[in-house]
Amino acid sequence: MDTDEQREIRSDFDDAVTMTPAALEEWLATDESKSVGQSSGGESTGHRSGRRIVELLRTKVADLSDDDYRHMRKVTGYVHRHLAQRPSGDVEHSKWRYSLMNWGHDPL
Repeated sequence: MDTDEQREIRSDFDDAVTMTPAALEEWLATDESKSVGQSSGGESTGHRSGRRIVELLRTKVADLSDDDYRHMRKVTGYVHRHLAQRPSGDVEHSKWRYSLMNWGHDPL
């Protein structure tokens, strides 16, 4: 069943995630990607989320679970909150941009 709420979540997610699955996978393999985010000694939350986003982008709509929709909503919320905290100056090589990219959004 494809509800209005699910369509809205997917639309918001599609707006928030600006990177293709291939571009995100390539980014997640970099040292810059692994250098940012909160972690408890292992993989950061954002890096783990990035891997999940790649899976979501490659999943057929009919195969998305309730848990997938929850994660899509979480991604959208994170991207919107983080965009609001944009630092001044050049952000190209900033931890701010790298963190957003782990969540599938390249602000440049």
